[in-house]
Amino acid sequence: MDTDKVKTSFSNIAFGNVMAAAARDYEKELLAQEKKQASSSINEEVDLDELMDDPELEKLHADRIAALKKEVEKREALKKQGHGEYREVTEGDFLGEVTGSEHVICHFFHKEFYRCKIMDKHMKALSLRHLDTKFIKLDAENAPFFISKLGVKTLPCVILFRKGIAFDRLVGFQDLGAKDDFATKTLENLLIKKGIISEKKDIEENDYDEHKRRSVRASVNVDSDSE
Repeated sequence: MDTDKVKTSFSNIAFGNVMAAAARDYEKELLAQEKKQASSSINEEVDLDELMDDPELEKLHADRIAALKKEVEKREALKKQGHGEYREVTEGDFLGEVTGSEHVICHFFHKEFYRCKIMDKHMKALSLRHLDTKFIKLDAENAPFFISKLGVKTLPCVILFRKGIAFDRLVGFQDLGAKDDFATKTLENLLIKKGIISEKKDIEENDYDEHKRRSVRASVNVDSDSE
C-alpha cells in the first residue's frame, strides 16, 4: 500500500469535513443576518411613535379614556349610595335605602337562624360582584312595620325592589333546590332570571381582563391628576 496516497486521502477527507462545517456555519450566519435585517425592516416600517401621532388613533384613545373616567365616576357614585357591599340597615333607614337606588335586594333575616347565615354568605359574595344592585339586610325582629307591610312570614326572605317597588321575592330555599348547600352561582342565576342583577362572565375567566382594567384605571388616575 502506498503510504503517501493514504495520507493524502485522509488529508482530503479532513479538509472536506472542515470545508463542510465552514459552509454550514456560513449558511447559519447568512440566515441570522437575513432575520436581523427583516426584523429591522419591520421596525422601520411600523414606527410606534409615528403610529401614536395618527389623529384617528389619538381620538380613539381620548374617547376610550373619557369612557373609562365616566365608568369610574359612576362606580364611585354607586359606592356612595351603599353599593358594592352587603350592609345591615335599620327600619328607620329602610325606606330611604330601597327608594335611593334603582335595583335593591333586601334580605329579611333573624340573627339566630342558620339558613339566614347561609343566605348572608351568598349575598355578601354577590354584592361585591354586582355593583349596579344594592344589597342590604334588615333584622326581622327589629322591623315589625315592614314585616307586616310586606307580608314577610318565612325567613330567610329576600325581597327584590325596582325603583322602590317590591316586584318579587325568594322565600326560604325552595327556589334554590330546597337544600342548604346550594352554590352562589345558583342564586346568582336565579336573580339574573328575575332581572334584578345583570349577567356577568365567571370571575375565573376574567382574571386577565381584571388585571388589564386595573392597569387602565391606574392610567386614568394618572391622567386625572395631571389635568
